[in-house]
Amino acid sequence: MTVIEVSASKNYFVEIGSGLLPTLGPKVAALGKVQKVCIVSDSNVWPLYGAAADASLHMAGLSTCAFVFSAGEESKCGATYLELLNFLAENRLTRSDIIVALGGGVVGDLAGFAAASYLRGIRFVQVPTTLLAAVDSSVGGKTAIDLPAGKNLAGAFCQPSLVLCDTDCLNSLPEDIFRDGCAEVIKTAILFDEPLFMELVRDGLHFDRERVIAACVAHKRDVVHADEFDRGVRQLLNLGHTVGHGAEAMSDFTLSHGKAVAIGTAIVARAAAKRGICSQGTATRIMWLLEKVELPIFTHHTAAELAQMALSDKKRSGDTVNLVVPEAIGRCSLLPTPVDAVEEFIQAGL
Repeated sequence: MTVIEVSASKNYFVEIGSGLLPTLGPKVAALGKVQKVCIVSDSNVWPLYGAAADASLHMAGLSTCAFVFSAGEESKCGATYLELLNFLAENRLTRSDIIVALGGGVVGDLAGFAAASYLRGIRFVQVPTTLLAAVDSSVGGKTAIDLPAGKNLAGAFCQPSLVLCDTDCLNSLPEDIFRDGCAEVIKTAILFDEPLFMELVRDGLHFDRERVIAACVAHKRDVVHADEFDRGVRQLLNLGHTVGHGAEAMSDFTLSHGKAVAIGTAIVARAAAKRGICSQGTATRIMWLLEKVELPIFTHHTAAELAQMALSDKKRSGDTVNLVVPEAIGRCSLLPTPVDAVEEFIQAGL
């Protein structure tokens, strides 16, 4: 097992390894003063891991309730969020109680936002069951729901009390969903870690899960420590996301988040090469690795369509959008781009 401490407004540990789910109960109980736990999960994950999580909590002497919603990005909305808040109230959770987010990024985002706002804040624990959630969304305290105008537009910063990543849970993932998580792993490598990038070039989907997840979490820990509230260097973690969110929204979320990030990353890499920000060789290496793990690098949407969605992105500041662009593998930068130049930039990368 690998344990990484995250230092933020709340310090907590991220535990990564095989066979950790049965230890959930004792670890939650050890957080102190907890009597009731609400497990939040979705219709895909609950049948696989709900009983094991519930049993572990009960064996630790905790009472439980479970809120299970329909799997999919479309559930990360105001209606489900309000249903969850009402469920917490009906089950009389108190400020000393805890929410456990058992699932992928949608579950973690929704449960975390509820934890941030119910009773003006209660504790929550992340138990990521997808690669994407393990390496990215479960760590760092960003929680949100989607609005009709765009993705993650209503949310709060709310650090978890614990992240428990059982790598065995990844064994049940369809390969396509595991591949989605690889987009975030590749993103991390492009941002900070050329040796990790080369390992992915060598191993493709068949990498050492505990070690790679730990490497990604360690990089995110460093960024969160430097900029918890996303006003500076943390914006680098949006590599591929501003344009990718546009492609995701244009598809009515039939395009998965990982595939959208892959498309967005490829677009900004090609545009950066055309503008001389990085070499053509760097852009080619990025696209080659994305294609190696069978992630898409092109979209049928126009630059105008993608730019329109990008300008609704929460990362916009006034008349400027901060685009993240690669300079080399392991080094990226923020490119403040006037809103009237975003479409031209995207067009260069199509």
